Amino acid sequence: MLIPRFEYHKPSTLKEACEIKGKFKGKAQLLAGGTDIIPNMKKRIILPDSLISLNGISELKSNSVSGKNRCARIGACATVSSLIRGKFLLPYSALLTGLESLGSPLIRNMATIGGNLATARPAADLSPSLIAYKGKAILCSVAGKREVSLDDFFLGPGKTILNDDEILAEIILDELPACTGSGYIKLGTRKALEISLVNVAAVIALEKPDGVIAGARIVMGAVGPIPLRATTAENLLMGEKPSDGLFAEAGKAAAEDSRPIDDFRGSAEYRRDMVRVITVRALQKALHDIR
Repeated sequence: MLIPRFEYHKPSTLKEACEIKGKFKGKAQLLAGGTDIIPNMKKRIILPDSLISLNGISELKSNSVSGKNRCARIGACATVSSLIRGKFLLPYSALLTGLESLGSPLIRNMATIGGNLATARPAADLSPSLIAYKGKAILCSVAGKREVSLDDFFLGPGKTILNDDEILAEIILDELPACTGSGYIKLGTRKALEISLVNVAAVIALEKPDGVIAGARIVMGAVGPIPLRATTAENLLMGEKPSDGLFAEAGKAAAEDSRPIDDFRGSAEYRRDMVRVITVRALQKALHDIR
């Protein structure tokens, strides 16, 4: 199937890309890996007047660990496969699991972390973990930069807080405190090229080794219009000693916090029940991951 006609722009700097995007006022789309937009253009789901390629902007591909707090800074155009190969994300095991479960090897070679976030798909593999880690996004425009919490980034399916002249440039993850572990579980009907039926990321931090839970974040995907925090489950965990019984109660609470719908891939009832099961597994994985 042929792609519809469009104007093609290939800026060499982030500032130039922001200027072009602002000029078209929402009628231009960004092209990074192209694993989402190109198929949708072929299907006539998206018909942009212009495409702005970000592939020539080196600053969007750089990754580093820097600053007094040892923040991990991830360029929005870093490919999934490059992040899997890199060593700096090893402490963020839930994110690495999400990266490894995304698409197939061919897709991972092209897909970018920024694209996975900016397309705002409710079943995306990376957003639950990034939110669970209290990730932040750096949004750039001609006017400058702003930093936003990924808790506030998503507005609905396919919708984010990005303005017409803004580009997602970088994702920031703070260094994890001591005695912190994380886990990510994805439910699908196969192991590759699969959209999540349900996915859950969990991060827990203990007050001290073998101590009570001092911090907990549980984020659910594919069970709401945006990734959802299971706040009832999080509050239930706080100040308690980890145990199978506690995690089972948290799973039930997370299921109540979810807002799934019926569709051709699964019923709301099934998804809600799977949230309960998968939340327990993600918490168990997080507990075993504590370092």
